[in-house]
Amino acid sequence: MQANPNAFAFILINLVLDAMGIGLILPVMPDLITEIQGGTLGNAALWGGILATTFAVMQFTFGPLLGALSDRYGRRPILLVSLVVMCVDYLIMAVAGTIWLLFLTRVVGGITAATQSTANAYIADISPPEKKSQNFGLVGAAFGVGFVLGPVIGGILAEYGTRAPFYAAAFLAGANAIFGYFVLPETVTDRIRRPLDLRRANPFGAFRKVSELPEVTRLLILFFLYEFAFFAYPSIWAYFTKAQFGWSPSMVGYSLASFGIAIAVVQGGLIRIALKHLGERGTIIYGICFNFAAFIFLSIVWNGWLALAFTPLTALGAVVTPALQGRMSRVAADDQQGELQGVITSARAMAAIFAPLAMTQIFWLATPETGAQLPGAPFLLSACIMIACFFVFIRTPRLSAPV
Repeated sequence: MQANPNAFAFILINLVLDAMGIGLILPVMPDLITEIQGGTLGNAALWGGILATTFAVMQFTFGPLLGALSDRYGRRPILLVSLVVMCVDYLIMAVAGTIWLLFLTRVVGGITAATQSTANAYIADISPPEKKSQNFGLVGAAFGVGFVLGPVIGGILAEYGTRAPFYAAAFLAGANAIFGYFVLPETVTDRIRRPLDLRRANPFGAFRKVSELPEVTRLLILFFLYEFAFFAYPSIWAYFTKAQFGWSPSMVGYSLASFGIAIAVVQGGLIRIALKHLGERGTIIYGICFNFAAFIFLSIVWNGWLALAFTPLTALGAVVTPALQGRMSRVAADDQQGELQGVITSARAMAAIFAPLAMTQIFWLATPETGAQLPGAPFLLSACIMIACFFVFIRTPRLSAPV
């Protein structure tokens, strides 16, 4: 199916909203939780961690189900209904008066954000095999844009009260639902429609089925390891830069913004150059090697200005995820794209659940409180994981598309 420019734009906006929705409310969450629950900032941080983990668990659990539902009933209804529910969810967050209602909205929010699998399946539907990796690069670019815009807009709106960002997020979700209603054609036809099998519509059942595809199990393990290592950035960056360089919150924000912009540039454009000259396999190997070097550098850098200058350069290795998605998508049948993308969403969610726990613990163990002084220790762990990724991937043979 040929890509419809308006439909493609809708999908990218949907993915920007998924990324932006989290960052949009991030600046006000400490004040909001304190306002609702009372107590100290530490207590608010504890609840914030619970809410974030709940969100990730819901993504892990429901990614395959929404992907499977989209294989059966179509991408269009899943995406549009999820946006409407997301809009209502943000409106409820805007008026929530208890921590348990806030918790419930994060449960629902995690489910609606699991439509990443459906959006990715839509991209796979409209992308010819030779363009899958570069189009998945645009998916990464959309997340980069959302990663930058979310905290910035959220911080600005926070000046108007702790509830303002939620009304803004609800408006954006609702507006995109209306836009999609008019421009989004269905890509699932009777030729590729697959009956719903509840045994496969969960992370474990879907993984068992997807793992039957040639070498996909190895690639999914690689995807999880890579995402786990990459989560060192959002997990400990604010703590690392404060401990190592004494950065202020605004400096942390500037560095993250430069990183997000660089991610968008690399995955939205530069990846096409890498794929053209290195091929899909060479691009993945390059990305793994570059990230290894970047993690080693960050683990030993001592100068804050040097770290700030290097931060956007670390994004030059962010070509692995879209290339892996494109590689796996090419070996999945047309009626299995939603299921595959659901499993990929769950793999990323698992990394989001476990990586912050591991990275923050390692950071704590490497700080003066324990008698150590190596704040960059989590980056050393990520560098070691890159070595594992390299050996996992080089044993993967070249794949061919299904017949």
